[in-house]
Amino acid sequence: MKILIAAASFASRMSGLQRHALNVVRCLLPIAEISALHLVVAPWQRDMLQAAGLHSDGRLVTHIANMNRSSLSRNLWYYRELPQLAAHLRTDVVHLSYPMPVNTAAFTCPTVVTLHDLYPYEIPMNFGFPKFIFNRLVLQQCLRGVDAIACVSGTTLNRLRQYTPANVWQKAMRIYNCIESESAGDVMPPIPGWQGGEFLLCVAQHRHNKNIPLLIRTFASMLRAGQHSGDMKLVIVGITGPETPKIHRLVSTLGLGENVCFLEGVSDAELQWCYAQCEAVVCPSSAEGFGLPVAEARLAGCRVVCSDISAFREVGDGECRYVALDTAAEKTLAAAIIASLKRPKPSPTSLPQFSAPVVAEQYTSLYRRLVANALPPGNAGGAVSLKAATSDRAPSYEGTEQRISHAAQGGES
Repeated sequence: MKILIAAASFASRMSGLQRHALNVVRCLLPIAEISALHLVVAPWQRDMLQAAGLHSDGRLVTHIANMNRSSLSRNLWYYRELPQLAAHLRTDVVHLSYPMPVNTAAFTCPTVVTLHDLYPYEIPMNFGFPKFIFNRLVLQQCLRGVDAIACVSGTTLNRLRQYTPANVWQKAMRIYNCIESESAGDVMPPIPGWQGGEFLLCVAQHRHNKNIPLLIRTFASMLRAGQHSGDMKLVIVGITGPETPKIHRLVSTLGLGENVCFLEGVSDAELQWCYAQCEAVVCPSSAEGFGLPVAEARLAGCRVVCSDISAFREVGDGECRYVALDTAAEKTLAAAIIASLKRPKPSPTSLPQFSAPVVAEQYTSLYRRLVANALPPGNAGGAVSLKAATSDRAPSYEGTEQRISHAAQGGES
């Protein structure tokens, strides 16, 4: 099978969406049934792709989408140009790594989208008014148009049933994010000026649902009350977002400039270093689609303090210290952190349901089923799709196809 994974997005630094797409690539590459894997990224994601450390493999080809960073340009590229690229490459399945506009009639092969969350409905403040209305429209258009929906958790699958009609959610199945235990290796500490001091770790983009201000206020109250040493740091790893100005103002107001450290765009090895060295991972989100930091923290053997929400319960499996987000959230969160720090660090946990072999088999099984359903009757063993026509027009992307093995030697990715 030839698979095209579309991962071009606004972010130029590593975030959850980009990590998902790259992890799908990593888990699919060992599958012999995958004859070619095409990965599409945006022009401003070249450096991120090269830093991702994908293994050299002749079947992996990257493409740079001809788009700019405006929402209009990105949406138009997905709607107009992606079907032409898929037809030109004669791919068997197109996999959108997150919801984008889908021109269903223009595709010559089946399509699948990864659904991470239903934030446009659950947390419209993440996008602001009136942008969340547009995001809802794009989300619904995409979910109606694709042939299959891969939800990253049972929580997201259940939310999908609440916000979409039966003909949409019946196309969905749960396929977890691929997460595997990794070693930090020989990496320089990403915290500027780190001298071996203790720190709490929060891995979260600066968005409303992440509740970073709550964590900062809680951390400040712990320091004021002398519940921990005054030189402890709070390290927040995540790309900037709508809440960034508010978060930095709060840090300044509380006089925490020396105690709170913001990192973004860290490598996988640097993130693993943070998990290995931190005193505890704290995740106070009000809503999540999956809970990636909780799962990664468990794999790394971290103490985990998190909000009591369904996504964290699903990946935490009762092994975390859960906190209710009620009117006393700041007090109860501080108490939970202090209680957690008094206990020994747990051993790293095995989470086979998130492993590459398990996730790869689920995706390849889905791809097989989509391809089989697209074949005309009596041609189950063939390779001709019901939409077998291809476009003579050249696809719109910069330069020529470049394999990762070439990129490692200095070529353009």
